[in-house]
Amino acid sequence: MKKDTFHLNISTSDNLGIGLFKYSLLPDEKFIITNSMLAKMLGYSLKSEFKNLKLDNLFLNAQDRDVFFKTLKKKKRIKFFETTFRKKNGGSLWVAITASQIGSRDKKYLEGIIEDISLHRQMEEKLALERDFMQGLLDNIPDAIYFKDRQNKIIKVNKFYVQGLNLKYEDIIGKTDFDFFSADQAKRMLDDDNYVLNTGKPIVGKIEHNVLPDGSWSQVITTKIPMYDRNGKIIGTMGITRDMTAYANLERERLDMLINALTVLSRVLEMRDPYTSNHNNNVANIAEKIARVLGWDENRLLGIRLAGQLHDLGKIGIPLDILNKPGKLSNLEYRLIQEHVKKCYDIIKDVNFPFSLAETIYQHHERLDGSGYPRELKQDGIILEARILAISDVLESMTSYRPYREALGLEKAMLELQEGSGSRYDSEIVKIVFNLVKDNQGKVFWGIN
Repeated sequence: MKKDTFHLNISTSDNLGIGLFKYSLLPDEKFIITNSMLAKMLGYSLKSEFKNLKLDNLFLNAQDRDVFFKTLKKKKRIKFFETTFRKKNGGSLWVAITASQIGSRDKKYLEGIIEDISLHRQMEEKLALERDFMQGLLDNIPDAIYFKDRQNKIIKVNKFYVQGLNLKYEDIIGKTDFDFFSADQAKRMLDDDNYVLNTGKPIVGKIEHNVLPDGSWSQVITTKIPMYDRNGKIIGTMGITRDMTAYANLERERLDMLINALTVLSRVLEMRDPYTSNHNNNVANIAEKIARVLGWDENRLLGIRLAGQLHDLGKIGIPLDILNKPGKLSNLEYRLIQEHVKKCYDIIKDVNFPFSLAETIYQHHERLDGSGYPRELKQDGIILEARILAISDVLESMTSYRPYREALGLEKAMLELQEGSGSRYDSEIVKIVFNLVKDNQGKVFWGIN
């Protein structure tokens, strides 16, 4: 690289946010040229101060340092080598080094770039934490949970599934039901999987009699739902199966299993779109507190809380770039967002809950004056549960940050409810909300998790 070209790149790179350097390996080890960004990344205010450092002394991890120089000696180049550098204040910084060795026998140089990848590493650690959380959740549910790809091959299972087959985890992954069950039974499972894949419709609470690999019989209840990628395309299925053999109270266990299945699906949605991770729980908390003021019994409280936790479940099939789009949505995009209500209703409408869960979710965007969607219901056409959920959803949404806008705050949310009281929103429920805020000294009365 010509000297004037390298100087030009040094100057230009400060605007790119990367560190650029030329380092002498022989006869003396020292930085010959660096840009200001490299010094700034490591906490040095002066390039001259930074240039006195030795490259090998920047490595926090001695093993990383040895691997770096061994690879460089062998290949004469290194690409995106991730390691931690020591900052001036003693702290650490995750960096990626891409460099090439040039020169002759007597004079050797190292030229390359150093990038700050600390944000990238933080995201990786966050994703790893979320994966561990998800696996922990799955492993602590007393049901067999399994994920399959579009070829119906098993790609992930929980601990209960492994224990049920009495096999090792690695002996299950990549296999199909035909490897574990009789041909007739596996064919029925395959037909159910393909139905979900081809129609996008779930199979909820199907009671089956199965023959286990050891020849014994079991009675199970199974729910299967489609899995979507970021673009809303179906990429596989998730199943959850509970062994009902030892249970006498089938209906109660069926309800518990269904709630578990829908809760797991809700967790999958939250991991797909992090901005929903707190929203659903907060809406559920708000709705439950309102319902407790109304003196509802525990069964009805369970219904309104579950409605809050699941009300945005239909968004699992909507592309993320539309859900989190900054700025105004097009008419087509807005209609697609509105479809999440009907999608969620379709998932749970055929499930026999002892409360009006599906209808509550179906109506939660309706307004008393008929200005809501999807059916433009009015007044007595909207059930009380849906009126509570509507107010809870508005209150939480306006007081929380969204990727397309900042949080609007409690004051503006209360103003919206006050202005719409009696017209768009149930006035009695609005009064309860105002009293709850007042009792909490003008602050939110639900837990911002």
